[in-house]
Amino acid sequence: SGFCFCCSIIISPALLADHCLHRRSFVHTHRHDYCVLGAGPAGLQMGYFLSQTQRDYIILERNSGPGSFFNVYPRHRKLISINKVYTGRRNPEFNLRHDWNSLLSDRPDLLFKRVSTQLYPRADALPRYLSLFAEELGLRIKYGVDIGKIHVSEPAFHGGHGYRLTDQNGLEYTCGILLVCTGLWVPQEVNFFGSELVEGYESIPVDPEEYRGQAVLILGKGNSAFETAQSILGRASRIHLYSPSPVRLAWQTHYVGDLRAVNNELLDTYQLKSLDGLVEGGLEEIAIVRYDSEERNKSSRRKNPMTLPGYHNDNFSLRQPYDRVIRCLGFRFNFSIFEGAASLLHSGMARGRLPAVTAWYEGKGTPGLFVLGTASHSRDYRSSAGGFIHGFRYTIRAVHWILEQRYHNRAWPTTKLQTTQLLSWLLRRVNEASGPYQMFGVLGDIVLLRGSHFEYLEEFPLQALAQFSTLSGHRVTKSGMLVLVMQYGLNRTDTLGSGRAESEWTWAWRSNFLHPVLYYYSTIPTEQEMKHRPAGWPLPRPKAIHHMIEDFLTEWDGPMSHIQPLRRFLEHCLQTDLRAFYAESCFRFSLTYREPPIFCRLGYLKKQGVIGNRKLWQHAREAGLMPTHHDSGTPKEDMSFQNYITKAAASVASGMNFHL
Repeated sequence: SGFCFCCSIIISPALLADHCLHRRSFVHTHRHDYCVLGAGPAGLQMGYFLSQTQRDYIILERNSGPGSFFNVYPRHRKLISINKVYTGRRNPEFNLRHDWNSLLSDRPDLLFKRVSTQLYPRADALPRYLSLFAEELGLRIKYGVDIGKIHVSEPAFHGGHGYRLTDQNGLEYTCGILLVCTGLWVPQEVNFFGSELVEGYESIPVDPEEYRGQAVLILGKGNSAFETAQSILGRASRIHLYSPSPVRLAWQTHYVGDLRAVNNELLDTYQLKSLDGLVEGGLEEIAIVRYDSEERNKSSRRKNPMTLPGYHNDNFSLRQPYDRVIRCLGFRFNFSIFEGAASLLHSGMARGRLPAVTAWYEGKGTPGLFVLGTASHSRDYRSSAGGFIHGFRYTIRAVHWILEQRYHNRAWPTTKLQTTQLLSWLLRRVNEASGPYQMFGVLGDIVLLRGSHFEYLEEFPLQALAQFSTLSGHRVTKSGMLVLVMQYGLNRTDTLGSGRAESEWTWAWRSNFLHPVLYYYSTIPTEQEMKHRPAGWPLPRPKAIHHMIEDFLTEWDGPMSHIQPLRRFLEHCLQTDLRAFYAESCFRFSLTYREPPIFCRLGYLKKQGVIGNRKLWQHAREAGLMPTHHDSGTPKEDMSFQNYITKAAASVASGMNFHL
């Protein structure tokens, strides 16, 4: 006989298959266009965008509230994400450059500073903030749903196959698009002789008194390892950190996932020789054995690491026994719930801990399944901020626009402006935009040149540039395109040394710190060009490139160092004069040139532009822009002069052909 686990009954094997098939037809299935798996920061962020466009979606969360990971981690309850509330600015877009915890929304009051003003907040504040975000925006979340299996299902609303999710109660959810936002929560483990004696970061006691007088070996040198070491630094007798790689400091690498200064007090006690230290070696090359120490405390069970295969060495760094060995190796993605054709591939990055995704965050080999949030970090692992809230909130917005174009025929939103406004618009973006600033080298702004006007797309995934037209719904004309990217320099330098920064604009290409770079292409780069781009470059070699000199204040508004070189670069790419002129200058150009500058054609000759007044005319003469022998010295402050200019402009515009 066979057993039906669904009904908990014993049934004949011959009838079992038909019975389960018959019962399956009565199983209630929840159907949605979009299923968002996980109600962490990434899941809520995508839920917000789906609700804004009124899509049919559901967020499935296995726990009783959003952001449950942060109810436990980090174990010692201090976040390392910056919460700089007081920036001296009122610009909300600029302030997001220094707010690493808030999610994006149209609610200016729904920011993380509402629950905490600490620079490094307590971890408990994040679930509180996420609860506020979900409740006040009315996001559709179903709690207590623990999805155990994911399979490919029948065709979905978009014509392709969908996905079927089964929870712990056997209930099914089917969706056309699956958005996986589960993050990384499975502890990363390494097997070696005696690994069963190791305690995990996820279960160690957090009371420092538990470590009083103990010798502790920590496996790992990331933030969780140093966070653990720092919490017991004043209680443990000695602390050693062991891993294959030397420690990487975030302020040296510019990668926020490397060791942060807020956790690195042990570096002092190591370098100042106060019993603590760092050791390099392979994790698979050690063995840990337990024995009872008769010399010290007969009730103490000490752990003694040794190398394998091993040879006699009386100067071995780990030769003294330890009371505790703690594993702090981070977390990995849970691949186990994806079955059959829905199985996700392992990425080659981060030792296979992350799923492999395309440049637009769709699982490789799983169409319609997108991986978002921390789990999508394989696209920019150790090179940008895509594994953290202040990074993936922007990549999720980009994915949402890709979904809108692919499944709902809504093109990526653009801002259409006259070419005369290109310089000021770019300066605005480089000085306030938070998306390219946080996701440097990964997201960039696209400028589609259209002759007398341009279309501006914000925060497009740069590695998907070869598929730009398909993903965005926009085409590139023969006028070409500009790409604005924020990036660090490739020159290796001492980040605290005297020559760490460039200040001369003529050497802008040697900038070391974060700075804007513009790439000009006459056509969209191909996949081959993207694949074979120079090492360290976010994009292939362009037709023209311009670096804006790095700035200590990150304010790229210097007339000589920033604005004028940028204008000259744009004029070179567009082959047109982008200077602005007063009405009188445009009037003169209209009488003496076959084709006046574009500023005059699109402004003054269309009855727009700047009309002079006493202050402006005086400034123009002092700057040499107008002759000093002007008859009346200054115009009268009445409407007669403006009416004269308006009438003159109308007569000139109607009586001359400027395209001869």
